[in-house]
Amino acid sequence: MIPRSLPAALLLSLAGVAAANAQGAPASDGEQISVKGANGAPACVTCHGARGEGNPAAGFPQLAGIGAKYLTEQLEAMANGSRVSPVMAATARALNPAQQAAVAQYYASLPSPLNIDRLAATAMHPVQPADTGAWLATRGAWDKNVPACNQCHGPGGIGVGENFPALAGQPAAYIAGQLRAWRQGQRPPGPLALMPAVATRLTDAEIDAVSAYYAGLPKAADLLASQGARP
Repeated sequence: MIPRSLPAALLLSLAGVAAANAQGAPASDGEQISVKGANGAPACVTCHGARGEGNPAAGFPQLAGIGAKYLTEQLEAMANGSRVSPVMAATARALNPAQQAAVAQYYASLPSPLNIDRLAATAMHPVQPADTGAWLATRGAWDKNVPACNQCHGPGGIGVGENFPALAGQPAAYIAGQLRAWRQGQRPPGPLALMPAVATRLTDAEIDAVSAYYAGLPKAADLLASQGARP
């Protein structure tokens, strides 16, 4: 209880602090949540890196530069169980909606570690059908009604807008796991329910191939650039 004998200005200040705490973290607290966690949830940097660069060796995805709308939707889905994630579920549930939006906005504001120009240039490089991952990414498998991944996720998997995140450089195990989650109905279908349809039409070998392709694409793009490769 706040004593009534306190000056009016101080009472108003304390009331403002109490109201802010009751409403949860404002958007400016996104960085603090990422570094220190909140409401018992661990710090995001523990798994996703100091600048949202991800941890490929452990299978934790890059968050930096991913659209705020997409990230917020994923946190909401993991919190309500429509996206099954044993690792992230408890963390997502610990954050209130304002905190989810704040941390999503923070990561969206960080610069992507990707070299966008080099990655986009890979889409023009010739590929052969035998290179399954590259072929699916850049050409698709129209005999199975599977469009090229780049058609939605951008040339070189750089990401497009708020609904189609970057794939380039994400851990292969992470990409493959998400494709299998869509196949098993463990993720919301997303725009036009496209991803479950795609995932169910890919074989396990194709999923692994396209996942490995995108995971290795940043290094491949750098190599092509150093060689002065032309389409």
